[in-house]
Amino acid sequence: MIEKTLAIIKPDAIKKNVIGEIISMITKAGFKIHGMKYTKINKEQAGSFYEVHKERQFYSDLVDYMSSGPIVPIALEKENAIEDFRKLIGSTDPAQADEGTVRKLYGTSKSNNAIHGSDSVENGINEIGFFFSKSEIEKCRM
Repeated sequence: MIEKTLAIIKPDAIKKNVIGEIISMITKAGFKIHGMKYTKINKEQAGSFYEVHKERQFYSDLVDYMSSGPIVPIALEKENAIEDFRKLIGSTDPAQADEGTVRKLYGTSKSNNAIHGSDSVENGINEIGFFFSKSEIEKCRM
């Protein structure tokens, strides 16, 4: 089944200048890019995006971190996208991530782990809608 998912290349990966390497890994894994932008979000936007984690201890730090520098949200599509993307990026903790995954290669800690990936089909659709309008996505369809 064709699914959509959102990737976000996070501020730590931007600072390391590994955007191209990460995008290459994504496309080599068979994902189609239907939208991508280099942008920065403020604390309010980051808080809204991560609202599902509002009650968690790490929420405030996450909001600060995600609004600390530029990010690259990417709307992706592929058969079995959610599961395949989660495998590609690896465990949240880079120390526990499998060899060759994005987080193992480019992450340095649980909080500075280089990339975000949607955790369900529903969240993938909602998260893409947070960063991209339908018309933006349609313009990028091949």
